[in-house]
Amino acid sequence: MKTIYLVDDDQDDRYLIRQALEQTGVPLEVVEAENGLELLSLIQQNEKGSPALILLDMNMPKMNGLETALALKADSRTNAIPIVMISTSSTQALIESAYQVGISSFLIKPSSFQEFSSLGGQLAARFLS
Repeated sequence: MKTIYLVDDDQDDRYLIRQALEQTGVPLEVVEAENGLELLSLIQQNEKGSPALILLDMNMPKMNGLETALALKADSRTNAIPIVMISTSSTQALIESAYQVGISSFLIKPSSFQEFSSLGGQLAARFLS
């Protein structure tokens, strides 16, 4: 079973992403966090080993996606974990900044359930197979 950390301050978005991932049929455990600080704490407490993937929202309180990705990539225990940033913002500067800190992929946050389902399939094919 693969572990995925899903980090987003929007509870509805976490629910839709979780549903999309669970529909892929890949055996997985989804661990949710509301912001980057909570994620770092959860990873530090984790005794199961490294997660297969981190899904990271960009705009969050306390610690945003860029700050979180930078902290993860600076730590030798977490720097190899693939990070997919998901954001409603598609500005080129933001996307470039995200890749500069070391994310694996940048996706625009879906706006419909059908798009969320498609996102789940894309993530499973690329990161969970």
